[in-house]
Amino acid sequence: MAVNRPKEGKTSMAFAHLHVHTEYSLLDGASRIKDLVRRTKELGMDAVAMTDHGVMYGAVAFYKEAKAQGIHPIIGCEVYLAPRQRQERAEVNGTRYYHLILLAENECGYRNLVQLISLANIEGYYYKPRIDKELLHRFHDGLIALSACVAGEIPQAILRGDMELADQLVREYRDIFGKDNFFLEVQNHGLPEEMTVNRALRDLAKKYDIGLTATNDVHYVHAEDSEFHDILLCVQTGRTLNDPDRMRFSGPDYYLKSEEEMSDLFTDYPGAIENTAKIAARCQVDFTFGELQLPYYPLPDGYTTDDAYLRALCIERLPARYPTARDEVRQRLDYELGVIHKMGYASYFLIVWDFINYARGHGVAVGPGRGSAAGSIVAYLLGITNIDPLQYALLFERFLNPERVSMPDIDIDFDDINRGRVISYVKERYGEDHVAQIATFGTMGAKGAIRDVARVLEMPFGEVSTITKLVPAELNITLDRALEESADFRKRYEEDEKTHRVIDLARKIEGLPRNTSIHAAGVVIAKSPLTRQVPVWVSDGTLVTEYDKDDVEALGLLKMDFLGLRTLTIIDDAVKNIRQSHGIELDVDKIPLVDEKTSRMLCAGDTGAVFQMESTGMTNLVKDLQPKGFVDLIPTVALYRPGPLGSGMVTDFIDGLHGKKEVVYLHPLLEPILKETFGVVLYQEQVMQIVQVLAGFTLGQADLLRRAMGKKKHELLMAQKEIFLQGCEKNGIEAALANHIFDLLTHFADYGFNKSHSAAYGLLAWQTAYLKAHYPVEFMAGVLTSIMDKTDKIPVYIQLCHQMNIKILPPDINASTAGFSIESGAIRFGLAAVRNVGETAIESMEQVRSANGSFRSLIDFCARIDVRILNKRAIESLIKCGAFDSLGTERNQLLSSLDSAMQDAARTQRDRISGQMGLFGQDTMESIHQVQNAVEVPPSTPRERLMWEKEATGFYITGHPLDDYRDTLSCLLPISDILTGLCKDRQLVRIGGILTNTKRYTTKKGDTMLFAEMEDYSGHIELTVFPRVFYAHVSDLEPDCVLVVQGHVDASGEEPKVLADEIWPMHEYSTSFYLVPPPDVDRRVLWTRMKELFTKYAGTHPVYVKSDGSWRQLASSYWIDGSREIREELITLMGAQAVRVR
Repeated sequence: MAVNRPKEGKTSMAFAHLHVHTEYSLLDGASRIKDLVRRTKELGMDAVAMTDHGVMYGAVAFYKEAKAQGIHPIIGCEVYLAPRQRQERAEVNGTRYYHLILLAENECGYRNLVQLISLANIEGYYYKPRIDKELLHRFHDGLIALSACVAGEIPQAILRGDMELADQLVREYRDIFGKDNFFLEVQNHGLPEEMTVNRALRDLAKKYDIGLTATNDVHYVHAEDSEFHDILLCVQTGRTLNDPDRMRFSGPDYYLKSEEEMSDLFTDYPGAIENTAKIAARCQVDFTFGELQLPYYPLPDGYTTDDAYLRALCIERLPARYPTARDEVRQRLDYELGVIHKMGYASYFLIVWDFINYARGHGVAVGPGRGSAAGSIVAYLLGITNIDPLQYALLFERFLNPERVSMPDIDIDFDDINRGRVISYVKERYGEDHVAQIATFGTMGAKGAIRDVARVLEMPFGEVSTITKLVPAELNITLDRALEESADFRKRYEEDEKTHRVIDLARKIEGLPRNTSIHAAGVVIAKSPLTRQVPVWVSDGTLVTEYDKDDVEALGLLKMDFLGLRTLTIIDDAVKNIRQSHGIELDVDKIPLVDEKTSRMLCAGDTGAVFQMESTGMTNLVKDLQPKGFVDLIPTVALYRPGPLGSGMVTDFIDGLHGKKEVVYLHPLLEPILKETFGVVLYQEQVMQIVQVLAGFTLGQADLLRRAMGKKKHELLMAQKEIFLQGCEKNGIEAALANHIFDLLTHFADYGFNKSHSAAYGLLAWQTAYLKAHYPVEFMAGVLTSIMDKTDKIPVYIQLCHQMNIKILPPDINASTAGFSIESGAIRFGLAAVRNVGETAIESMEQVRSANGSFRSLIDFCARIDVRILNKRAIESLIKCGAFDSLGTERNQLLSSLDSAMQDAARTQRDRISGQMGLFGQDTMESIHQVQNAVEVPPSTPRERLMWEKEATGFYITGHPLDDYRDTLSCLLPISDILTGLCKDRQLVRIGGILTNTKRYTTKKGDTMLFAEMEDYSGHIELTVFPRVFYAHVSDLEPDCVLVVQGHVDASGEEPKVLADEIWPMHEYSTSFYLVPPPDVDRRVLWTRMKELFTKYAGTHPVYVKSDGSWRQLASSYWIDGSREIREELITLMGAQAVRVR
């Protein structure tokens, strides 16, 4: 960070705004930074401040934008000041905090401001982050303070009539900051209180020779923005615009006023206007961007430089990675180490190696690589990645370009359970105050903005829903784009006045930050305490930077992504399960990369639970590719993206792979590069290699060109194109062909993917596929354990287990562990999936069971466990999910006797603690309990048990309410097909399932409609039943009814739903099969085979056969069961066009 003084002779305005709230005063400031700076420039001002409430979230973005527009940025904050000590959580004189404006005069002031904001969060948070006078005494150097608005400490004393205190406070602030660094702030928004305060401040300024400064409490840019600012306040407070008690500003004067407007307001306050410009000129803080501030890596004895130690580590590991190290290996290593040394990144690699080395040595699963880092042999030798860059032709320059100074970026996948352990290690290694996670900001999206504004304006829910459905369901869609792309949305906007107003106001708040959260992966490691460099806040004892990941990186701080990947947890659990079940120590890094059993499974489309391969589209792609081994999976990650799928690249690749199309290369030099992708430019690395081979670029230069192509920077592209054409000419390539190739590469730059990332994730896909093919039970137990907290996912994977002929055993207090475990070739349900049963309770239960044997009865269980850990609710959940079934007592009986069992058990435990021997032993107590509770209780019904299981776990265990309807469901569309996007918007579908989460809603006209969910074996989906359909089927629309619904898909929202047109109770619904025998087959042979199938799959579904142009219903003895199997066999026999179900 540097300090720049203003240039001599520069003319300046006489006024600068020093009290300004940007969009980062969340849901309070409505001044977008770009608009704020632009308006400052339009008004002819040279400088503007940013003083958000208690935070500095936007400081870097504000600085960059101001500099870009030629405006001088003043970094500040309106801090919250505790009435007494910051640690004291109490109100004084009716307030929890006062306001105070602090502006950074220089680098020292900036660092002190950062310290103050950080300590306010760490030590003084009480409703708001608060500092106190003690901190001001410690960190006032380089800061200019203004006494703030009427919420300041001095104005508040004046308004209470305590002028003696006001006098004292002025002297105190003057003494803290110095006479030249403290100003009394006057404001005029037409408030009577301000007039009172201003007059008193003017007298105090004169009395103590302290400068006045005039400010406007800027919360929005233009006067006309006051309406949408009002809306924003209502969004913040959850109130409506018509609420008489809501928070509101006094008028429309909180905008960025001109110098003339400000001067007119403060004619009676000498120097107040001029002082703002003087303060602005004094505030000279410059950020330095792009200079990497790497932490110091503690070197072991014998090494004096990072480079020497890095080289030694790589050489030490060469024999393990390359038993017969070729010259190519040595040359590549020397080259990479040379680039790393030249760029000063040796310590970076050591830092990454260190925590990955810790992870691998402490049972934390680490991914094979992520992103371009897999192209580095140094990363491979250090164990940072697990992909050989030489074997798979991965480029180092795609990761670290010697001709472009940029920070290396190694993102690391850890198993999602233990990721936190690695972060804890990094904190311990470098100091807790040197490590932080990173803030991220949730912004108001298009539909969210509409909903927020509509709620504030009290628009009926139905109307809001109608409007939001018209917004296209596109990622990051804006309202302006929606008005361009959706004719229906535009029509509603143009023709309906209320809608017009809602959308206009929504456009104003759209994109504004709404809340802060923590970046899912980002971690900062600093060479000095972070509170001296960036403002931080605290979450669960961990520091979090107030700046986002881009700002943190721009300032040169080391940012890394520690990602938690569930797949690594699954692999780790599967390996443990294999060790337990088979006594085998499987190393997934050493499994064969070509394997017939794995290949056969993938080629058949059996991709459920395989990493990156589960979606229907990816499954079809894998079936088309017919992979034989790992190397064949590398292209799948690159191919299965919108660009390649929509461009014809996938078809060209597959046709080339299977020899259906001759692969043509535009130039012979391209064949070695494009041979592996059958002439298709699939990878970014290929673009770089082509440019290198054809035009003589270095790979570093080629990477710069690739980036330029991706960003479509015309001027840069034209300059690079000229160099490319000259290089091609030197290699004897005709100008027309060179131009054509360059244009093709520019086009493919949109679609090209990082091969290093494809290879790394392809390897994970292969590892999970191998485990599923060879150790299906152990693998699926790992899958189920990894999703125990996702009740919508477990039924899907339990269904997959059924398809794989893997038996799922119910939960059992004497057999279950926390996770899903292996038992006699089956999977035993895990107790951690049971609601109200925590990890501590399960550990306690397992310890008791291990120490004293299995539980024999409910009272034995209650007597032996600690009821403080495992309470009544938890035991009820265990009973309801069936965990006590193996004890032989019916669930209803157990529930009815639970209270007395717990009372008896508590008495036994008290006696045991007091040392008294009970009159009866444990066995006798159990017998007495059984006699006392022998009251007849009707057994639970199968349906009750299923509902209890759903209540206790979120899904059904011992069966499913739809089990009696499997044949009917097999003829209907699985709900998962809609959820995965296989059905288009407005497509007519017919689904079946159980009705849940029903909610009736009364429309504006007084009619009743229904919102509910439909659930089948594959998933659940929202169902909307409008009044016309509702009234026709009201008796069928009760919770837990099993229905068939015909309707249209509504894919306009974030999640698809079905709009019902017709409804049938499933027991009344029947499908019929309509068969059209092909004309060119032997009818006698066909009929013989059909009769065999009808006998094999006999059932209740009528069969019709078309004969001589008319339909004939077959006798009921030929009716079939409607299963998926009979349909598949009929299609195989007669062809897909010959079989219809309706």
